[in-house]
Amino acid sequence: MAAGTDRRRLPLALTMGDPAGIGIEIALKAWRDRNISAVPPFVLFADPDAIAPRAAALGLEIPIEIIDSLANAGGTFGKALPVCPVRLASRAVPGRPDSANAGAVVQSIEAALEAVVDGEAGALVTNPIGKSVLYGAGFKHAGHTEFLAALAEAREPGRRYRPVMMLASNELKVVPLTVHIPLADVARSITRSAIQDTARILWLALRNDFGLDRPRIAVAGLNPHAGEDGTIGREEEEVIAPAIRELRAEGLTITGPHSADTLFHAEARARYDAVLAMYHDQALIPLKTLAFDRGVNVTLGLPFVRTSPDHGTAFDIAGSGTARPDSLIASLKLADALASRRARASEGPGR
Repeated sequence: MAAGTDRRRLPLALTMGDPAGIGIEIALKAWRDRNISAVPPFVLFADPDAIAPRAAALGLEIPIEIIDSLANAGGTFGKALPVCPVRLASRAVPGRPDSANAGAVVQSIEAALEAVVDGEAGALVTNPIGKSVLYGAGFKHAGHTEFLAALAEAREPGRRYRPVMMLASNELKVVPLTVHIPLADVARSITRSAIQDTARILWLALRNDFGLDRPRIAVAGLNPHAGEDGTIGREEEEVIAPAIRELRAEGLTITGPHSADTLFHAEARARYDAVLAMYHDQALIPLKTLAFDRGVNVTLGLPFVRTSPDHGTAFDIAGSGTARPDSLIASLKLADALASRRARASEGPGR
């Protein structure tokens, strides 16, 4: 990054996601709504030849400007959608994913991340990908998050990152301890070290990125009624509660294990800043119930800010014009806020 550059004024790097999904559509709509929704400037890493036809088909009159340097994006954003070209191998057809374009999907992620780590963009925002499409083309990672961690580690040989998925909205912030694994595997995947490592990453993110002086974390139990003193399962007594006691001894404000069925109503939410849940649906069902169109996927534990809409590719509605940009807009705004806070922290006092 050039001397004197203010990272708080850098554009965001937005990936195209699967071009057969709704990523391009919601990016177009986010730019359309830039003024009424106070959307921060972003650059879309995508194929211009896929963007223009999609805009026309949806009746969106959106000018596009191809840029060769993100330094020009800020001045461009007010009048046109800045696009950093990533060429597709095959014409994108809404609703019909094509493994021939898998390489371009990956290239979009890599190029956008490179812009962030090189100081040309403030944060990374990723549109949804079709993992099964990428797997068919030889993609070796479990998903977006693991791929980003691998890219970060490749830039720092010997360094290992433990990415943590947070789902965030104004109403609720949740982190699932286990993510995309079968329910049958959840109990044996819950360990003291997993709970403690995840809670520490969450606590640091709440303090450093979300600006909470003393974050409060609530931990959900695994079993109904949080095990009811061991009568409905022993995980709370033998694993979860001991892990929480040790974290409290380290100085973390953390409580639990709480019965998940009474943890997410309004009065309960006032008593914590985030929940560490034990599995995917335990975390995502309350979040999506409270903020289905406004939830944001935030990756914690990486050396850069990354957010994503809290939904998938939506191949079934791609091209219909019905996709809502709300979650993407929330992702862009949160990424900008987190990147700005990190920039202020790195500048130190007196700047």
